[in-house]
Amino acid sequence: MAQKLNAVGKERQFWGTLPMASGPQLMEMGKQMEDTGFEGVFMLQLYGPPFAPLAAVACGTTHLKVASGVAVASTRSPFETAFAAMDLDRISEGRFVLGMGCSLPATTVGMHGLPNYKLMTHLRDTIGAVRHIVAGAHKGLQPYEGVYYKADYKEMIPTPPPVRERIPIWVGAQRDRMTQMGVEVGDGLLAHSLWTKRYTRDHIHPMVTETLKKHGRKREDIKISCWPWVAVHENRQQAIDDARPTVAYYAGMKAYQDLFEAHGYLDIAKICQEAAVRQSDVDSVLDKVPDEMVLDFVCCGSVDEVLEQIEPFWDYADMLCPMTPFRSLTLEQMQAYGAGIYQVVAAAKG
Repeated sequence: MAQKLNAVGKERQFWGTLPMASGPQLMEMGKQMEDTGFEGVFMLQLYGPPFAPLAAVACGTTHLKVASGVAVASTRSPFETAFAAMDLDRISEGRFVLGMGCSLPATTVGMHGLPNYKLMTHLRDTIGAVRHIVAGAHKGLQPYEGVYYKADYKEMIPTPPPVRERIPIWVGAQRDRMTQMGVEVGDGLLAHSLWTKRYTRDHIHPMVTETLKKHGRKREDIKISCWPWVAVHENRQQAIDDARPTVAYYAGMKAYQDLFEAHGYLDIAKICQEAAVRQSDVDSVLDKVPDEMVLDFVCCGSVDEVLEQIEPFWDYADMLCPMTPFRSLTLEQMQAYGAGIYQVVAAAKG
């Protein structure tokens, strides 16, 4: 049987995510992912920085790539981000990818206490500064004059050469402007997990194609990673029921209203939003979230069924990073669905 290829005619790659854990546990999980056939692993930034756990994973593996997915750009100086990236690239012997994104003011202002930056402008500034620092810190840096980040480096002593003078930067995106910026300046684009097969085909793919053309880039110039929700269970209806609270949770957040509206679920999203505001919990309106809505956003069923459902993403993606439902599930259920991702990757690689 001919090998199935990705959107650019190369080998399909699967990435995964890891939870925070002890160093030995992270090393063990990373090795298991490597042995299963994962290409790389992302560490999310929910609150704390994502870098330290990746060092443990890198030390326990030999070829598994490690990436921040994503580091919130505005929560630290671009100078610190650049050196964190160089350190991880050295620890991993050239296997690090710097994933960066904006987050939302609720996080950057409401939790980190930062000024109310124009977050996209800040991210673009950070990407330029990080590349400048990584490429030149060992040679003697010329001054950098960005919108938010300005530095003269007058007292800086040149550092040892980095493993790579250009560490890949992948941009996490949700809305159109972030997607366009990621395609313009990034080495990769990290899709939002709510980008369904239909939305990716009808909206994202044409936008990516147009943006690449506008900036004189080729499709091969960027890596595109899609992050589909998957719920692997031999009982497909059980998978749907278990995934329903996660879909309702996102539908209850106004920040994602446009995505649900694009799929024809605006009325249901508003019901979920009202429940979230009234009760801080959308579980009371799960009966308003139909199976077809869940199946639009989550690939549910057996390993073979899930593989069939994620297949259309490969028309647009270099790699997939499957995500599991998490809302209103027990630890045992989350572990079972996490194991399902390993089964999907093993089956795809086998």
